[in-house]
Amino acid sequence: MSIVFSALVAVFVGFTASVAVILQAAQALGATPGQTISWIAALCLATGASSIWLSWRHRLPMICAWSTPGAALIAAVTGFDMASAVGAFLLAAGLIMLTAAFRPLGRLIERIPMPVASAMLAGIIFRFVAAVFDEMRVSPLLVLTLLAVFLLARLVSPFLGVIAALVAGIAISFAGGLAHWPAGAMTLTGLELVTPRFDIAAMLGIGVPLYLVTMAAQNLPGFAVLRAAGYRPPTAPALFVTGAASLLTAPFGAHMTNMAAISASICTGGDTHPDPAERWKAGIVYGFAYLGVAACTGLLIAVLLALPKALIVAVAGLGLVGSLTGALAQAMASDRERFAAVVTFTVAASSLSLFGIGSAFWSLVAGLAVLTLDLAAGRLRSRS
Repeated sequence: MSIVFSALVAVFVGFTASVAVILQAAQALGATPGQTISWIAALCLATGASSIWLSWRHRLPMICAWSTPGAALIAAVTGFDMASAVGAFLLAAGLIMLTAAFRPLGRLIERIPMPVASAMLAGIIFRFVAAVFDEMRVSPLLVLTLLAVFLLARLVSPFLGVIAALVAGIAISFAGGLAHWPAGAMTLTGLELVTPRFDIAAMLGIGVPLYLVTMAAQNLPGFAVLRAAGYRPPTAPALFVTGAASLLTAPFGAHMTNMAAISASICTGGDTHPDPAERWKAGIVYGFAYLGVAACTGLLIAVLLALPKALIVAVAGLGLVGSLTGALAQAMASDRERFAAVVTFTVAASSLSLFGIGSAFWSLVAGLAVLTLDLAAGRLRSRS
């Protein structure tokens, strides 16, 4: 029962803490209701199937998830539609598979300084956290209540903060008459094919940053969680499976499936099972639970879309506070790379767009350029 309970808690935490960000990403791309349902259903299918296969094949609790920072990146872009985004998703999935097959590429990505990569992630996420307080102008009482619930609940457990805020927000919205069911027939679930368009601006503005963010903020921490629990994860097979799952589901709107970090930490500890050799079964239960979520995605989305916009924005922002905290801590940890990290963060948090390419890509370019100049200046000073 502890295996089942841990797996179900991981699914609940993973879904409720991040689905609001995907809704914002879908809105930014102008996705139809059918495409939004397809996007989330495909993510759930890929997450569930990847977790089941990897956990069964390797007898490890290989917990997969979707890229929440990646969804935040997508939600921050402008000027793209679903067709161009799907082309970018296919590129990102292909790069993940290439990383698994071509080890030097993985080493090249790992050589990107963590402060710069973390600063790019922090800049992307910052807009969503700041939007929580922007929404106070529209719905001050609702947002203040959610913020109070979030702060109090996280004193008990960091995992409870967002969940408690979401539950409280749903209760307040329906009890106070703030919720309004969408018009039209309700769809239980469904997959909708989107023909990709390979747009250079989208591939550079979404595809490449999505790949980098997913590797730096999801896959690498996910493997670290498994190692911290005493396991030796098969990195190349895991990257190949999640990349292949992303490639297969991208035409249905799914942006990226990857190794989980927070959800994995719930299923890899002693509370799941005292015997580490038995914890792989949690990955099986977790995977089948996500397949169940995929079967009723439309109903879940209908509930969320019935809620006021302020609630969705607030929950999405609060759900990213932990990611922002960790990213800022890593970005500012090194004195030598701090200035480059600040430049990276500033560009990523801006609304910069050059040649149709968004700020995430240019923040990485700017940060690496500044860091290269700083290192070159340091070498000249040491020689003189």
